[in-house]
Amino acid sequence: MPLSRLQFKPGINKESTSYSNEGGWYDCDKVRFRAGFPEKIGGWTKASVNSFLGTARALHPWQTLSLAKFMGMGTNLKYYVESGQAFYDITPLRATTSAGDVTFTATNGSATLTVADTAHGAIVGDFVTFSGATAFGGNITANVINQEYKILTVPSEDTYTIEARTEAALNEITVNGVYTPTTVAANASDAGSGKGGSSCVGKYQINVGLDTSVFGDGWGAGTWGRGTWDSSATLTITDVLRLWTHDNFGEDLIINIHNGSIYYYDSSGGFTNNRAQVLSEVTGANSPPTVATKVLVSDVDLHVIAFGCDSENNPGVQDPLLIRFSDQRNAVDWKATVNNTAGDLKISSGSKIVTAVETKREILVFTDTSLYSMQFAGPPDTFGIQIVSEGISIQSPFSVIAVEDNVFWMGQNEFYVYNGSVQKIQCTVRDYVFSDFTTSQVEKCFAAINSGFSEIWWFYPSSDSTEIDRYVVFNYTQNTWYVGSLNRTAWVDRGVNVFPRATSTDYYLYNHESGDDDGSTDPASAISAHIESSQMDIGEGDQFSFISRIIPDITFRNSPNQSKATLTLKTRNFPGGNYLLTENAEVTKSATVPVEQFTEEARLRLRGRSFALRVASTDTGVSWRLGSPRIDIKPDGRR
Repeated sequence: MPLSRLQFKPGINKESTSYSNEGGWYDCDKVRFRAGFPEKIGGWTKASVNSFLGTARALHPWQTLSLAKFMGMGTNLKYYVESGQAFYDITPLRATTSAGDVTFTATNGSATLTVADTAHGAIVGDFVTFSGATAFGGNITANVINQEYKILTVPSEDTYTIEARTEAALNEITVNGVYTPTTVAANASDAGSGKGGSSCVGKYQINVGLDTSVFGDGWGAGTWGRGTWDSSATLTITDVLRLWTHDNFGEDLIINIHNGSIYYYDSSGGFTNNRAQVLSEVTGANSPPTVATKVLVSDVDLHVIAFGCDSENNPGVQDPLLIRFSDQRNAVDWKATVNNTAGDLKISSGSKIVTAVETKREILVFTDTSLYSMQFAGPPDTFGIQIVSEGISIQSPFSVIAVEDNVFWMGQNEFYVYNGSVQKIQCTVRDYVFSDFTTSQVEKCFAAINSGFSEIWWFYPSSDSTEIDRYVVFNYTQNTWYVGSLNRTAWVDRGVNVFPRATSTDYYLYNHESGDDDGSTDPASAISAHIESSQMDIGEGDQFSFISRIIPDITFRNSPNQSKATLTLKTRNFPGGNYLLTENAEVTKSATVPVEQFTEEARLRLRGRSFALRVASTDTGVSWRLGSPRIDIKPDGRR
């Protein structure tokens, strides 16, 4: 009997049963499709040996005229600019005390210091930097006090506590998110109140945000100073995670806390003592918004645009459907006059603006129920806006991404594309994704592009997790879907940087499609990758057959000699039955020249009415792509 060629339809299909998807693939992890064939995805390596503080939810790369490469990074605790593998803290300040307003109380034998500052406005986890303090008289020297500290407790509105430590940068003493300082205990000479001298100044960074959304219905639902004292029994969000939006204005950076303040960072000031400033305090500021859902810079006409912001006539009161834009080529002048192009627009459909995304020809504005197209029209109106579609949904502010003039997004139980009109994308893993989704953490869901492989990735938290642990991929050139598990919290495509970059909850930045392994460990560890087919009938499925051998067809590309993958064939007798017999065949690469050579054939002894094929690898340094294996099948009676 001739050999049977195994060639499967590209992509993963989980919308039906495995048995009804005969001739297709049913499950995978860390595998993509290229030219219709499955292959293991690329690995990742650390982009920097330095970690950062907090969970990163937003990345934005840009390049200056001098070709310096920067990347903005917003976490729930800080805002950084990454340059040359170093993370520079440019988190805005919310308050600076007068000299002598801050004093300290120390207790003999304890590293805990109580800081007194009337109406300090701090919450647990905030950061404060002291300067100008004098030594207490013993172990607590001026150098110990005059540095940045994390606030540990807030006993009252006029006091908080810190833990005295040796001199070190905060990110150097935070390992895997755990704050582990080398503390300095006060001695008898340090003890007492009113310490620090009359010149001590405290600089408070903006209040930290959450790294997860908190649901609750009363006392204890939120963190101290965030939740309500009492509420009804209805489950409501008491606080949401910290999200950032940002865009570069020339060489500088416009930054916005989602539904919070807008800031400006002047990159020409370098990184030493140069922080982002609230936009209203920048020199020349004229009636800018003080709160917004999102900001972006229109690339065509260089207007800074704020979505879901406060109006010029009612500052501080957020209007969730209002759009405002600055004067052209001027990031700080927002007062609309006959002599400039600043102005505003009001959306009428929906209850709030969720997000906006820019394409080459327009800006798409998403509300919770509709989609608008915003385009530069020139004087006197500057921008025009019209509704594109109603009755749509969008999963989260970051679950949308633009690819040229196409915009892809994840909605509620659907995937969409806009290319002049809105269309639902037929998804072969739709039920798999949306039936296993933690909706309480939906704000964490985000879209990413990996343009080198024509892929849109959506990262989301499964029902077993409150943090992102899964992904679903749409290959927009092959029109195929695949899935897997991976913990990533933010992503940017290649462009300014050679590789796509992503962050994880281990507080590191990674280069993706770099190598073949998991670079989060030292040494790098293997990526466990696999793909498994749906069941295939042997013959018509009405008789038992015998599989005696498999002829592999697999390439290991640039992997070293002795690289291997495991091909597994398993048989079953009925669609709902267990797999009864399983045999593995290791395919090992043995040469690279003149042609790639690997295991020629593997002898098997399998009987059944149907079978499935699984390809997997669990070793380091392995990269493979499957072709069209062949199997030897003969009719066989059941004994």
